[in-house]
Formats: sequence, C-alpha cells, structure tokens
Amino acid sequence: MTILAEGTQNKLITIDDDGKYIVYQNENKRRNFANPEEKVQAEAFLSLILIYNYPPQRIRQFVKVTMGSDTKEADIVVYNDDACTKPHIVVECKKEEVSEAEFEQAANQAFSYAQALAGTIKYVWVTSKIKNAYFRVDKDSSTRSTESDIPQYGVLKLARYKYAKDGGTVGGQRLFELEVVTQDELTRRFKQAHQALWGGGELNPSEAFDELDKLIFCKIWDERKPRKKGEPYSFQVFAEPKADEEEKEEDRLSRENNKLLKRIQEIYEEGRKKDKEVFKDDIRLSASKCRSVVSYLESVNLGKTDLDSKGRAFEEFLGSFFRGDFGQYFTPRPIVKFIVDVLPITSESLVLDTSCGSGGFLLHALDKVRRQAGEYYPQTEGHPETAEHHRHWHDFAKNNLFGIEINEQIARTAKMNMIIHDDGHTNVISADGLLPDDELHKKSGNPGFAYNRFNFIITNPPFGSSVKQTEKAYLSNYRMAAKEVDWLNPKSKAATRPNQSTEVLFIEQCHQFLADGGYLAIVVPDGILTNSSMQYVRDKIEEDYRIVAVVSMPQTAFMATGAGVKSSVLFLKKLTEKQSEKIRNAKTALKDRIKEEHAFNRELARLEKERDTRIKSLEGFANPGNLTGKALKESEAFLEWKKTVNDECAEKIDAFKERLLEQYETKRRELQEDYDIFMAIAEDIGYDAANRPTGNNELDVITPELARFVDAIEAGEA
Repeated sequence: MTILAEGTQNKLITIDDDGKYIVYQNENKRRNFANPEEKVQAEAFLSLILIYNYPPQRIRQFVKVTMGSDTKEADIVVYNDDACTKPHIVVECKKEEVSEAEFEQAANQAFSYAQALAGTIKYVWVTSKIKNAYFRVDKDSSTRSTESDIPQYGVLKLARYKYAKDGGTVGGQRLFELEVVTQDELTRRFKQAHQALWGGGELNPSEAFDELDKLIFCKIWDERKPRKKGEPYSFQVFAEPKADEEEKEEDRLSRENNKLLKRIQEIYEEGRKKDKEVFKDDIRLSASKCRSVVSYLESVNLGKTDLDSKGRAFEEFLGSFFRGDFGQYFTPRPIVKFIVDVLPITSESLVLDTSCGSGGFLLHALDKVRRQAGEYYPQTEGHPETAEHHRHWHDFAKNNLFGIEINEQIARTAKMNMIIHDDGHTNVISADGLLPDDELHKKSGNPGFAYNRFNFIITNPPFGSSVKQTEKAYLSNYRMAAKEVDWLNPKSKAATRPNQSTEVLFIEQCHQFLADGGYLAIVVPDGILTNSSMQYVRDKIEEDYRIVAVVSMPQTAFMATGAGVKSSVLFLKKLTEKQSEKIRNAKTALKDRIKEEHAFNRELARLEKERDTRIKSLEGFANPGNLTGKALKESEAFLEWKKTVNDECAEKIDAFKERLLEQYETKRRELQEDYDIFMAIAEDIGYDAANRPTGNNELDVITPELARFVDAIEAGEA
C-alpha cells in the first residue's frame, strides 16, 4: 500500500476522483494536487505521522513566517506541543525534478525559516522525495550541521545512519530497510543523479555518465554484501559528530564527505577485484559530488526492485542519454523487441551481438529466456525464486550471451546494463567486432568468440563508415573487400578494394560467426537492398543465406537517435558450406554455358576486329583535307572520328554483354531453389521523428506473423 493510500485509509487526507485536489483533514485545507510540489508535500506530511509517529495535531502546513518586513510560508512545521507554540522541525518540499542549485536554495530557505521561528526549533528536513537532506539547527550560533535523518517522535538522540539490513532501532530511533521503487521513480533518480554530476560543468555529460555507472555498480555490490540484521549499509551518508568544539562546520562536513567517498571507493575496489573487466579506471569524483549521487540512490533497494522495472528504468535513462552524442549506440526498444520476439531463442541458444552498443538486444534475449523460465518453473508470489527457475535463465546469461562493442565506455555501459538486470555481462567485451575470431579470443581471453558457433546473431551495426585497407590489416581477410573477376571482361583480374563499408563487412562477419542453420537478424541501410552498386553484396547474401524476411522500417525509425538513413531489418538463415558451394558452382557453370552458347570470346574478337579494320581502312572517314600519314593520324578530325568508332564498338559490346546478363539473371532465378520470403512494411513503429509516442506500433502485428513463418521454416513447412 502506498503512503497516499494509507493516508486516505486513515482519513488524514482525501483526494478527489479526478486527482486534482487534496484535502488535509487535520486543518481542512484544500490544495491543488496536480502541482508536483504538492505531491511531495503530501507524502512528507503523511510520513511524519505514519512513519515518524508525530501526532497530527502537532503538525501545521503552510505556516506564515515573518522575516523582517516580509511574510513567507513554510511548507510544514512540526511542534513539540499540542498548542503548536514550540516549533521542532521545519520541512521544505520541492518537486522531484529540482536541480542541485534549487535544492540547495530550498535548504537555505528552510534554514532561514528556522532562524525566524521560536528558539525551540531543532531540525530541518528538505525533500524532493527522491532526494532528502536533514540538518540540526543551532540558532545561538546560526549554524546547521547535516544529520542522517530527523528524529522519530519522542527520540532525543539520532543514529548516525538511516538504512540497515531489515531495519531495526538504535536508541529508539527507527532504522529503515532499503525501499523498492517504481520504474518511473528509479528513472527520475538516475536522471537527477546524472544531472547533479554534470550540471555544474565540472564533468561533461559523457564523463558524468561514466562516473554514475561506477556508483551504481558500487550500490549493487553493497547490497549484495552479506550483513547481519541491523547492520548498516555502506552506500549511505553517515553523520559525523564534531571532532571538538573548535571544529568548523565546513571542516566537519568535508570530513563526513571524505569518509563517505572512502567507503564508496572501498566497495568499488572490492567489486573490481571480483569483476576486473567492468571498470578499469578509478572513481574520479570529488567527495561532494559523490555525496550528491549517493543521496539519490542510498534509500533504493536495486536488488529487490522488480527486474523489469529497474531494467526499463535504466534503459529509459540510457535512451535519454544516448539520444545525444551517442545515438549510434542505441537501437530503439520497439525494433529490439520486434527482432527478439520473432526469433525462437531458448535457454540453449548461443546469442551474439557483434555491435552491442548499450546491450539492448542481449537484454531482451535474456528477458525472453527469463519469461520462459517462468513458464517452465512458475513462481509463487511472495516466495523466493526456485533454484530451477534461477538456473534456467542465469546459466543462459552467464554462458550463452555474447556481445562485442568497439567503444570501451559504451561496452562498460552494456555490462552495467546487464548487471542491473541481474547478470549476463561476463561475455561482453570491448573490441572491434570485425576482428578475426582468434584475435578477439587473444584480446579478450574469452574462447567463446569463435566462428561457426552461434545460433542467433541480433545486431544493428554502424552505418556509413568505411574501413580502409591501409588502416586495418584484417580487411584483406574479407571476401567482400575484394573485387571479383568480371565474368564478361576477359581482361578483368581479382583485386582488392581500397575500402569497404562497415555494414557490408558485418554481414560477412556475422556469417562467419553463425553456425550452420543459425539466424542473423540485422538492421541494414536500404541501399544494400536497392542500389545497383550493391548487387555483388546481394549476390553474396543469396549464396550464403536463405533469405527469411525483409521488414522495412519507417524513415523516422532512427531519427531520434541522430540517424536519418532509411533502413530495414533483414532476417537470414545461414546455409551449409555444401549448399553455398552448390549455388556458387551452379552460377559459375551457368555463366560459362551462356558464354559458350553465344561464342562470347569469338564475338568480342569479331567486334573488335571490325572496329580495327574500319579505322585502318578509314571506312566512313571524309578526310576533308586529304591528309596522309602522321598528319592524318594527328588531325583533330581523325581523332574525333576514331573516338566515335571506338564508342560505337563499345556500345555494341555493352549491348552484347547486357543481353548475356539479362539471360543470366533469368536463368539464375530458374536455377535457385524456390522458397517464400516474408516481406512487410512498417510505416509506424510507435514513435515519431521526435520520439513522441504515436499510440500505434505496426510491428506488434507483424511480429506474430513473422514468428509463425520462422517456426514453419524450422519445421520444414516453408
């Protein structure tokens, strides 16, 4: 039950059916509940009564405070007496999305209220719900010092910390277990923590993201550490008493923050020893910045927060970040979900993403297997996960999921994304996904990255970049980095291309990683499917794969992540080498037969001889100056006529070759095995170019149809 529901049940508040207004019953005050700040204040008010046990009659809201010639309004004041003449606590409430500067301003405002109120005031609580700060106030010296909490009703001495395993009490002060939060709230906490790190300009957004990742890692490790009941969590602020009467507050606060940073660094080092590949560099935050992040996350139980909720929260936070400079590393969720839902991935499948970015494809594959675990080993609500259920998905995450990401920072993000989802980061490596498998093995120390091994490859490789022969030695290993001999050009020889696009190379690399019969689902620019210059790529696809499906995405599919290239999702099933060789041999034999039927070499020689004879005999040349010898051959009129003769011959040869090519294309289609290909066009996939929801996703209709088609292929029925 939420605290608002409990407050309603206890007749402390009423909220109208439309959710527009709230009435605080103890003072009969009606307020605008649509105001985000009011929602925070309502929860703070109810917490004072239902959690901190203060009597409602000792709490007043919207209290007038005289400050010189001005009159201000304190949000909440808690009193030590029923007559409400002895103020004890001032509470200042701000909306959840408040900036660090605004939060600090609110603290100063609350402190000024405390100074203006009667001398009995002792504490200040500043809250935005997702961030809280507590202070003890000394009016005589006009100072404040940070505390771990405000006191429970009747408690005189506070504990140094607020959160402990299974809660408990210290000297009557209640301690709290970490709380499970909703997806929306967790997303806001991630975003606000990130904003707190880079908002002041000390770090750029990318650096701030990296540091936040490290602290989330620490938070998870701290929660996993075994603890006795009542033992405090380390990932929280501990109030430090003054070293002596002479110590200034800024020195005490600095010491408090430094001790917090030291605890966080110790957690980080402990985690790094057991998981060296996640983070290789140290935490680079100041003690005060570290405290800012901890203040947003210290109360949250990431371990017990619903897996889907925390996963979606992190993905949503990732999405907001990756829509900036790192858009190319993020595939929109509807496309990821569509691809994974279509494919028959199980706990036995080996799954690879050769350009895994933030890990979206891998996570959705993991979620799919986790849902299957729920079907095989149903869980009873309120009961711990069974060993069979855990083993089903966890072994898949640990042993069967593989990802490669060239950008080290993004690779760390993918690992963190997997850790947030409770595992699967073991086989995510930072490397160039186009490296040969033996080099990937050598670089990562992971023998799992081997050719001819994976059942499914699901990927969205980078578009538009070129790999040059002069820069990457491995390019010479790729068949599609070589120019093939033109079968209609006797002078043609095999040659290397100076460069090749990454999207083409990844199609070939994925083929090498796939086991026979394995599936590749890959996002490709439409140019690969339509441009005449890409025919050789389509030929290779035809030889290496059975084409399962082509699903066209809308032009807007990747605009929100900074890419406007029209693209499609290509589903392919790898043929055996024997099947591919049969296709290649049949094509070669067909070409040879066509050339033989048309006496290709003899006809070329005839056309060229006809040209040479005509030039030699000057047939058709007017020779207006009756020139001869060298003068003739160097004259402008002769050279122009000769060019015309050569062009006419070239046109005849091209026309001859075109007839042969047309015959080849017709016969080639007859040669190939006839099979169905699933084709679909998705014009709306749930969001527009600005990432605004459209309320319609045509992929939801396409998914079950294509999944059935894939199942039919696997059953030998299609």
